[in-house]
Amino acid sequence: MASEHELRPFWQKFFDFNWKFGLALLLAICIPRFILVLHANKTGSYGFIGLIMLLSALAPYVFLSRYGRTKIGITRPENYRVLLVAVLSGILVSFLLYFLGNILYGNSFSNWYMYIAKSYNIPAGIKANDRMILFTIMALTGMTFSPIGEELFFRGIVHSSFAKSMGDKRASLVDSAAFAIVHISHFGLVFINYRWQFLPFATLLWVSGMFLVSILFFLFKKYSGSILGAILCHSAFNLGMIYCIFYLL
Repeated sequence: MASEHELRPFWQKFFDFNWKFGLALLLAICIPRFILVLHANKTGSYGFIGLIMLLSALAPYVFLSRYGRTKIGITRPENYRVLLVAVLSGILVSFLLYFLGNILYGNSFSNWYMYIAKSYNIPAGIKANDRMILFTIMALTGMTFSPIGEELFFRGIVHSSFAKSMGDKRASLVDSAAFAIVHISHFGLVFINYRWQFLPFATLLWVSGMFLVSILFFLFKKYSGSILGAILCHSAFNLGMIYCIFYLL
């Protein structure tokens, strides 16, 4: 049927819904994001990161028809019990990454959570009540903006465009690799003591972790029958990471 096309009629004049479209989206979003995150890590100004997340979340609604949005998983879950497993799994994996970083690197900035914690600007000697308030604010932010924006983008429109050309399994490798690589800007290429450094082995571990976590997000999308499975797993992962940063480091 003519109506059963993933792209809106306007975009059908310029694109096919395939890997080329997905690659164009990755380049258009991920390159500016990578640069902006590096700049934010240097300057401490993270305002534009929210804009990138907003654009990522809007992409399916800008480019896709209602049929297309349903095809990428913007629909009610088929299995609600899987959603609880997704939440528990996201928290568990975030703690496993904490323990790995802590065992290998302790309180140094080679520990990915320690470096990411710099962006939270937690005051030294902060009182318990103030810590809880700041944690709550950061947790609510971290559980909404990036999980929604990144999952609608990576596990949603990007994954489905690649899957149209190469199938779900290969597409999950592509979107997971893109997700992992873009997170080198969050940790790996680091700004410490007023200069840039690259941490090869720690970066390899971090990127591998992000790749595996991304595969996990995809699996919960698949088994729940909805992008909500990926969003909730991602949201829970971020909650666990932020908890570790505020209370375990």
